[in-house]
Amino acid sequence: MGDASPKPRLFVSAAALIDADGRVLLAQRPEGKAMAGLWEFPGGKIETGETPEEALIRELQEELGISTVTSCLAPLAFASHDYPDNHLILLLYACRRWQGEPVHQEGGQVTWVRAARLRDYPMPPADLPLISMLQDWL
Repeated sequence: MGDASPKPRLFVSAAALIDADGRVLLAQRPEGKAMAGLWEFPGGKIETGETPEEALIRELQEELGISTVTSCLAPLAFASHDYPDNHLILLLYACRRWQGEPVHQEGGQVTWVRAARLRDYPMPPADLPLISMLQDWL
C-alpha cells in the first residue's frame, strides 16, 4: 500500500484572522524561509506536548505580536498536503478577537484581504484548498 518508509507528518495550526469588515489577514513568508514571498494564513508547527490551540496562540504571539485565547479560536477546516519532505496536516481556525495590532515580527508583510480576492495572492499548495471553505463560511 504505502511507502516502505513513510514521510514524517507535520502538524500545523493556522489562523484565519477576520476583522470587523470581514477581511482575512494574510502574512507573507519572509526571505530565508521555505516558500519565501508566498502568502499564507499565519501560524506554525505544533510542538510536542502542545495542543493545536496552544501552538496557534504561541505562533500568533511570535509571528504577529498579537494575543488571543482558546475561546476565540473556532475550528474551521483542515488540509492534507503531500510535500516532497513531509506530509502536512494544516488545521485552520477562525479568529475574530485578539489583542494588539498584527505586525510581522520576522520582516515579512501582512495584508487584509476580502475573501473573494484570496486567490489573487500566491500561496503554498497546502493553503489553497482552504480558500473555498473560508469563502463559503464568510
